[in-house]
Amino acid sequence: MKLKSELTWTIINILKFMFGKLPGFLSIRVGAAMGVLLWSLSKKKVDKAEKNAVMALGIGVTKARKIVRESYANLGRSVAEILRMSETENIEELITFYGEDNLVKAMEKGRGVIFLTAHFGNWELLAANVAKRGFPMNAIGAQQRDSRITDLIIETRNKLGVKTISKGFSLKSALQCLRRGEILGILIDQDAKEKGVVVPFLDLPASTPYGPVKMAHKLGCPILPVFIVRKEDHIHHDIHILSPLEDPEGKPFGEDVERSTEVCNDILSTWIRLYPEQWFWLYPRWASTLGK
Repeated sequence: MKLKSELTWTIINILKFMFGKLPGFLSIRVGAAMGVLLWSLSKKKVDKAEKNAVMALGIGVTKARKIVRESYANLGRSVAEILRMSETENIEELITFYGEDNLVKAMEKGRGVIFLTAHFGNWELLAANVAKRGFPMNAIGAQQRDSRITDLIIETRNKLGVKTISKGFSLKSALQCLRRGEILGILIDQDAKEKGVVVPFLDLPASTPYGPVKMAHKLGCPILPVFIVRKEDHIHHDIHILSPLEDPEGKPFGEDVERSTEVCNDILSTWIRLYPEQWFWLYPRWASTLGK
């Protein structure tokens, strides 16, 4: 295990150096090629991902294979972008914003804002560009098996103006940043196992973290769905900031924890169906509920 960890860390450092030296368009092409190579070498994981795509999207195997392959390519592109982000000037030139007025209005309430998103597109690039526009951006710590990788992610975020809420999830720190009127970005498309509430995700039962809706109800802060979509040229991106989520029955959002969590999953599901190749199909989203 230690040998594998050291090999992974060495590869990351080589890639970071290489992507930092290559022109942006070329590093993204190389990243995509590496993603496809990983796809070709990961038959067991790919087969599971394809089966999940067939099951969740109601599509055939051929289409599912194409979606999962492109998902791996996008993962490679995102890794290339992340490893060179802190060295790249004017990363905001790669982005077109939609719905920034929704964020401005939500921030004016002074209660903080929860960004709701998923492992969709390049979520790290999303956070960095929101911070570049002058908004106080926080993200939950990306806890990795190798603490050096965790530290690298945090260091990269810091250079781009994104603060990290601990190495892992700290409820106290999350509430503090919201009370300061800042933005907290949370990805909830993860299997929460016994700690979550089971609600539909892509119409399939999935254990889902309910922390965001409880925090929103406790503090009265809005939850804004936000998505970053890679354009067809693979270099540029669109960021969409949507209006605050609302309870369908008009209750304060988060009062009905299960229903509000379902609303969160519904909006994520809608965007995944629109851009299925942009979602991280590699993750076993339904492991604790369906064994998938």
